[in-house]
Amino acid sequence: MQITRKVEFSASHLCYHPEFSEEQNRAMYGPAANRNGHGHNYILEVTLDGVPDPVTGMIVDLKQVKDILNREVVDVMDHRFLNYEVPPFDKIIPTVENVSVDIWRRLEPHFQGPARLKNVRLYETEDLYVDYSGD
Repeated sequence: MQITRKVEFSASHLCYHPEFSEEQNRAMYGPAANRNGHGHNYILEVTLDGVPDPVTGMIVDLKQVKDILNREVVDVMDHRFLNYEVPPFDKIIPTVENVSVDIWRRLEPHFQGPARLKNVRLYETEDLYVDYSGD
């Protein structure tokens, strides 16, 4: 059985590769290459997989899940300029793909059983999201 918890956070970022020229960056990343950056209201859906406990009827305590998501993601990324304030994005470009992988790496150690991390879905806009299910 799977259960999904959703949280939201707002963050700005810049998609710009330092080894590319201005023209190459604009061609690769479009308006996201603007050196001033831009922001998104991200929506994160985290899906856990497990078997409901026969006593509680729950896969996992959703209050604990919410606390982990807030501590590991929202508190770290909300209202931050990812490139400058949130490692590893000082070294890698904070595309929605890379942010999804980073969120997985932050969360996965907290869900080693009986509920296990199954999927991270990160919406950058209402019509653009990434699903990531581990390496």
